[in-house]
Amino acid sequence: LLCPCFIYGAYIFLPFDAPLLPTVSARLVYTLRCAAFATFPIVLGMIISGISRLCFSALEPFGELQREVEIHRTYVSQSVHLFILYFFNMAVLATYLPQEVLKLIPLLTGLFAISRLIYWLSYAIGRSFRAFGFSMTFLPLLAMLLWNLYSMFVLEPENLLA
Repeated sequence: LLCPCFIYGAYIFLPFDAPLLPTVSARLVYTLRCAAFATFPIVLGMIISGISRLCFSALEPFGELQREVEIHRTYVSQSVHLFILYFFNMAVLATYLPQEVLKLIPLLTGLFAISRLIYWLSYAIGRSFRAFGFSMTFLPLLAMLLWNLYSMFVLEPENLLA
C-alpha cells in the first residue's frame, strides 16, 4: 500500500517533468540513463561486501563465510537479479506510456534504489524484517509486468512483434 502512495505523492509534488521524447529510441535512452542511478545501491553493496570480506577473512581466507559477509553477498546477488528484471520492465513500460506520464520512469528508479537500501538495512537487522524492503521492490516490478502484458496483448496486439 505504501508504494502507490509514495509514487503518487512524488508524481504530484516533485517539481520536474520528463523531457519531450517523441520516439521509442529517445524513450529507451531516457530509461537507460535513469536506470544508471538504480545501480547505486548495488555498487555500494559490492564495495561493502568486498570490505567486509577483507576484514572477516583476514584470519582464514578460505574458511566459511561469516554472517556479516554472507548478508552483503546475498544482498548484491539478489539486487542484481531484481535490477535486470526491473530494467527490462521499465524499458518496455517506457515504450507504452504516454508523454504526460513519462515522469514515472525516474520515480520508479528512485523507488527501486530506496527500497533496495531499505531491504539491505532490514536484512542486516534480522531476516524476519526483510519482507518490507523486498515487497517495496517486488510489488512495483509485478505491477509493471502486468501493465506491460496488458499493453502488449490487449491495448496494442497488432504491434506485438512490430
